[in-house]
Amino acid sequence: MFHKLVAIEPLNLTPSAEEELHNYAKEVVLYRDIPTDDEEMATRIGDADSVLLSYTSNLGPAALEKCPNVKYIGMCCSLYSPESANVDITYANARGITVTGIRDYGDEGVVEYIISELVRCLHGFGTKPNGEPEQPWDGVPREITGLKVGIVGLGASGGMVADALHFLGAEIAYFSRSEKPKARAKGYQFLPLRTLLTESEVVITCLNKNTVLLYEEEFSHLGNRKILFNTGLSPAWDEAPFEKWINEDNRLYADTLGALGSEKFLHHPHVYCMQVSVGRTRQAFDRLSKKVLENINCYLKKL
Repeated sequence: MFHKLVAIEPLNLTPSAEEELHNYAKEVVLYRDIPTDDEEMATRIGDADSVLLSYTSNLGPAALEKCPNVKYIGMCCSLYSPESANVDITYANARGITVTGIRDYGDEGVVEYIISELVRCLHGFGTKPNGEPEQPWDGVPREITGLKVGIVGLGASGGMVADALHFLGAEIAYFSRSEKPKARAKGYQFLPLRTLLTESEVVITCLNKNTVLLYEEEFSHLGNRKILFNTGLSPAWDEAPFEKWINEDNRLYADTLGALGSEKFLHHPHVYCMQVSVGRTRQAFDRLSKKVLENINCYLKKL
């Protein structure tokens, strides 16, 4: 059992999961607002030996060096790699601190978002960002059937998006670090990134945070009259060539400002950004809570 467990910010756990935290520590402190800086994070952690945080704060040496008792950090958010994490895992591990995270808890909402927005785009449902009536992407309502879709990053989320669109009749191509045998068995075509960009009408980037693959040359291959979705927590592109590309006859969908990257694009007529995280659903919070508690339980069992 931990001596003291501190959640330095809101965690999006279910009420029952928050209650269960008391089974793992003699003292539990849950903060309901986001700390403003490293000093406040360090103050909140204090003499705690375990820390929980979500994705809104960055926990690194500036705060942790003032908190010598910390032995465990539980990230209540996605952890795909140390480079993309909002905890300095390299520093923490060097201090003997175990860092755990979770993944694949909000992907279902992402799939539903892409299908919803794509159908609205192709059929011309709803209104444009400026309030004008929407028009079908091709001038005539169109199905997903036969649509050439390129998925950039075929991890858990990208794979689910590919499967859903394939079920609706889309032709799926993908770019990944390596070819996936399971994807080949489904008929998905593995392509070099620039070839995928050229041949796909809809491109969906499903990449880890801070992963940028689209630069000037990639946007040149993507060309005009294309639809781009970004499902990551940060932009998958270099801003300058993206700005040039979005000013042409193209369209971008991103659920949050983090995925969009800059407020200056929020009101762009070709940008559709709801500023709502589509992965934040009731079911996602249930999956999140279960995985966070499992991580804590596994860590304590090893002590």
